[in-house]
Amino acid sequence: MEEKTAFEKKPIISLGGSVGGGRRKTLSTPVRYVINAVLVAAFIAIGELMIDGGAITRYQTSVLEQVGIYVIMAVSLNIATGYLGQLPLGHAGFMSVGGYSCAIFIMRMSDVMGVGARDFVTGTPAAMALFVCGLAFGGVCAAICGVIIGIPALRLKGDYLAIITLGFAEIIRVIMLNIDGVLGFDLTGGAKGLTGIPSYTSFVNTFVIVSISLFLIHTMMKSRHGRAILAIRDNEIAAEASGVHTTYYKTLAFVVSAFFAGIAGGLYAGCIGVMAPAKFGFMKSIEVLVMVVLGGMGSMLGSVVSATVLTVLPEALRAFADYRMVVYAVVLIIVMIFRPQGFMGTYDFSLTGVVEKLMNGSLPWKRESAEEVDVDA
Repeated sequence: MEEKTAFEKKPIISLGGSVGGGRRKTLSTPVRYVINAVLVAAFIAIGELMIDGGAITRYQTSVLEQVGIYVIMAVSLNIATGYLGQLPLGHAGFMSVGGYSCAIFIMRMSDVMGVGARDFVTGTPAAMALFVCGLAFGGVCAAICGVIIGIPALRLKGDYLAIITLGFAEIIRVIMLNIDGVLGFDLTGGAKGLTGIPSYTSFVNTFVIVSISLFLIHTMMKSRHGRAILAIRDNEIAAEASGVHTTYYKTLAFVVSAFFAGIAGGLYAGCIGVMAPAKFGFMKSIEVLVMVVLGGMGSMLGSVVSATVLTVLPEALRAFADYRMVVYAVVLIIVMIFRPQGFMGTYDFSLTGVVEKLMNGSLPWKRESAEEVDVDA
C-alpha cells in the first residue's frame, strides 16, 4: 500500500460521499478561499470605481462606510449573544474604547512619523502602516477591557449579566467625559469630544477590514473553539461535564467580541472625525443588539443583512424627517411579529456550497422533478 507524502498535491475538486448513486464533488479549501477572495476584491473594485466616477457621492460613501462598521459591530456582538447565548449590553463601551484609543494613537504618532492628513487620503505606506497599527491598538485596548469585565461578569447570566455590562459601558462613558480633569491635560476632549481626527477611514480599507473580520470570526466558529462555545450555549452543564473549560471559552468569546468592537470603533472615529462620549450611550448598545436579534441570533449572514438594512433605512427615509423614526420603528415591530426568529434565523449562506450543489446537480427544481417521478412511479 502506497503512503501519501506530505508534498502530494490536493485536487481542486475532490470526491466525497455518494449522492444519488454517485460520488459527491466538493471544492478543496484553497479553492473556496480563492472564490470568496475574488468576489470580495470585485465588490471593492467596483465600489471604488463608482466612487471615483462620481456615481456614488461622498455622503453615500460615508453611509457605506458606516454600513461596514455596523456589520463588524453586529457580527462581533453575535459572538457573545447568538453563539455564546449571553446577553451583554455594554458593546458601545468597547466601541468607544477602541475608537478613542485608535484615534489618539494615530493623532499622536502622526506627529512623530511626519504623516499628514493628505497621506491618509493618498494612501502612502507610512499612513497605511499607522492606520493598521492604530486599529490593532484600539482592538487590543478594547480586548483588555473585555478581560477585565468578562472574568467577573460572566459568572452571571441573563438579566444580571445585561445589567453589569450596561453599568460597565456607562463607567467607560463617564471616564471618557472626565478623565482630562484628572490627568490635567487634554486626552479625550471631555464633553466637547476629541476633534481633529484625520480621515483615515475610506471605502476600500473599511471593507477590507470587514472582510478580514468576517473571515476570522467564521474561521474561529468553525474550529474546535467555536464548537466549544456553541456547546456552552446549548447546555453549559453538559459541556462542562464533557470536559469543556466553560470559564475559559466564555471569556474567550467575550474578549474576541470586544476586540472586534474596538476595531469597529477605530473605523468609526476615522469616518465621522469627532469622538464624543454622548455618541456611546445606552441606546448605541441597544441599536447593535437590535441588529443581531433582527438578523437572527447565531446567523452571521443575518447580522450582515440587518446591519445593512438598519443603517441604510434611516438615511433612505431622511426625506420624511418628521416621520422616519416612526416608520423605522414600525418596520422593526412588523418583522418581530411575523418573523420572530429574525431575517435568517440560524441560517448562514455559503456561496461555495451553492457552487458544489451546481457541480452535483442537486438543485431545488431538480429535486422537485425527482419527487414527481417517484410519485408517478
